[in-house]
Amino acid sequence: MPVLTAAHYGEKSSLGLITGAGALGILFPPSLPIILYFIVANANVQTGLRLEHMFLGGLIPGLLMVFLVTLYSRMLVRKETVTSRRFDWQEARRAVWEAKWELMIPVVALTALFSGIFSTPVAAAALTALYALFVEMVIHRELHPTKDLPRVMTECGQLVGGVLLILGVAMSFTKDFLVFAMIPDIAIEWGTTHIESKYVFLLALNVFLLLVGCLMDIYSAIVVVVPLLLPLGIAFGIDPVHLGIIFLANLELGYLTPPVGLNLFLSAYRFKRPVMEVARASLPMLLVVAISVILITYMPFLTTFLPNLILGSPGGP
Repeated sequence: MPVLTAAHYGEKSSLGLITGAGALGILFPPSLPIILYFIVANANVQTGLRLEHMFLGGLIPGLLMVFLVTLYSRMLVRKETVTSRRFDWQEARRAVWEAKWELMIPVVALTALFSGIFSTPVAAAALTALYALFVEMVIHRELHPTKDLPRVMTECGQLVGGVLLILGVAMSFTKDFLVFAMIPDIAIEWGTTHIESKYVFLLALNVFLLLVGCLMDIYSAIVVVVPLLLPLGIAFGIDPVHLGIIFLANLELGYLTPPVGLNLFLSAYRFKRPVMEVARASLPMLLVVAISVILITYMPFLTTFLPNLILGSPGGP
């Protein structure tokens, strides 16, 4: 925010841009929602889906979202009074070099995931956390082992404990009620009876997931809703990778949608603004992300091209 306001962007435009751009990383590896979607999907439906399929499937849609947000930000340049300072490549290289240890974090995570040395995402996550701890304690020396580390571990424990509580309740609801009551089977029967076209199903899916994103956090939504939608989507012949990216992109849109869009609350808290003021400032970004979601939904090759080219289709040879 200080960088944008110093460049004389409008305060409202800056607030909306930052709030909306905060969720752009969901479709890029090593995104936790992608990993959780993969785990939940494989636990409920045998599709032959691999984590690499999901990571590759999210790259082009994620870049599409970034591209459209970039176009929107360039439109702001024309509307706002912005300084004419030119981009300095030397300054950029210096900044990248100073941030080299932090920029290595996703490299460490992806190497651990795909090298074959670590067999589970949990082990790869543990290695990434250990690397981050090493950088902070040994290289930057910003974290004291006795003064700061216990406090940080306590705060992390509270945060992770809250997430685990949410996921535990959601998983119990899925396994003990939805599966026991055969809700996925009922949903498939109802959907195939009342919805004749795959494209009508995709439209209904977007509307439904938008409502889900308005009312649930992304992790609970993945655990509860994926077991319902994945069998139904496969019944309509939708590629499981495409369905997963549609799911995550819609929930990304939900980050900006009242009444419980998570980014709206985080931005309101961080910048000390009323939630509705943040929501109004974020409306243009909401429209940009919505256009991205529509393109991702009805242009499946954006999602399936890279996984099919490099790995083959899920369940294939």
